[in-house]
Amino acid sequence: MTHHLMKSGYAALVDRLNRFPQGAPPSDTLYKILRILFTEKDAGLVSRLPIKPFTAEDAARVWKMKMPAAQKILDDLANRALLVDIENNGQQAYVLPPPMAGFFEFSLMRIRGDIDQKALSGLFYQYLNVEEDFIKALFTEGETQLGRVFIHEPSLSPEFSLQVFDYERATEVIRTASFRGIGICYCRHKMQHMGRDCAATKEICMTFNAAARSLISHGHARPVSSEECLDLLQTAYDQNLVQFGSNVREHVNFICNCCGCCCEAMIAARRFSLLHPVHTTNFLPEIKEESCTGCGDCVTICPVQAMSLVSANDPHRPKAKKAHLREEICLGCGLCVRACQGKHIALKSRPQRVITPLNSVHLAVMMAVERGKLQDLIFDNQALSSHRAMAAVLGVILKLPPVKQAMASRQVKSRYLEALIRRVKQ
Repeated sequence: MTHHLMKSGYAALVDRLNRFPQGAPPSDTLYKILRILFTEKDAGLVSRLPIKPFTAEDAARVWKMKMPAAQKILDDLANRALLVDIENNGQQAYVLPPPMAGFFEFSLMRIRGDIDQKALSGLFYQYLNVEEDFIKALFTEGETQLGRVFIHEPSLSPEFSLQVFDYERATEVIRTASFRGIGICYCRHKMQHMGRDCAATKEICMTFNAAARSLISHGHARPVSSEECLDLLQTAYDQNLVQFGSNVREHVNFICNCCGCCCEAMIAARRFSLLHPVHTTNFLPEIKEESCTGCGDCVTICPVQAMSLVSANDPHRPKAKKAHLREEICLGCGLCVRACQGKHIALKSRPQRVITPLNSVHLAVMMAVERGKLQDLIFDNQALSSHRAMAAVLGVILKLPPVKQAMASRQVKSRYLEALIRRVKQ
């Protein structure tokens, strides 16, 4: 099958996807997924689209067709949640989202009759939960990852709450978003088709800002007020779900409410814990060992098995247990703090703060530099790059630490970039 597809639009699309900072390693399973989501003609057209946001005029030029025809194709792809249409500098633009967080999830964020969601779920399960190449590439390559954990706000004490920045709070993301959309949780929907889903609420996947606006306009998410979204967040808190979202400080575009059993981010955090596949919060639970009763509530609730029970080493109570934390794999979500009925666990700040990229451009550049794909991000020759987009990318590079700047310069082999870096250092 793969040999046959090597000459098809699907192979070209796979090559296109792998120019993203996070790609999609080819396999027979991936080709089967793409055949459900894209026609071969669509795959060939999408494979020629630029990485950065582009207009209908750009697409028409690349595809060598008239504007109305290109516009019709783009709108159809956006209606199927394969492209995201956004407003960029006052102009309608489009962007091909990566597989995750992107069009993989979008395909299961509502009940649809135009694709076989049961078959697609089985393929997703094979590609993400059985085969390891995609999950390893997504969650373990490079230091900068796609997503981060938000603090479980009900676990915050009033005095400690002052140490938490606004961007670390899901409530603040909800309140300040320009658009808010709710869809079905991709992970639990997929597991439902596999007969493996848990009882956690499914219609609780949150998208925000430009991504939400596009998904809402095409019926893949429903619009909600900040009040309803906060109510759903409270439901997530009550069900002990972990908030996992965009690894940026500004314009967060998604927050998943993750269970430990179905959600890929939590599964990856357990399977590859020492490779740090998920960015943690800036906090750690601290166990009051002298008063811990060893009840095990914190062990039960931890989604990544960072908590365990060990011997209390009490000669008068040889069977006594106490909680023990593996700090190196702890997400710092704070679920265990709320679960401890005796208040024997409290949050503390990590010794070194976790650095969160400013925005999506900063995140993309960091990921591209670390994964050796910066040249694809800058010299995207599928369409004419805008000077503004180029300036944004270069602006991030010039603010990177010297080691990352050196990595960037080696990748693009650009005398212009080297001259800019030298000038900033002077």
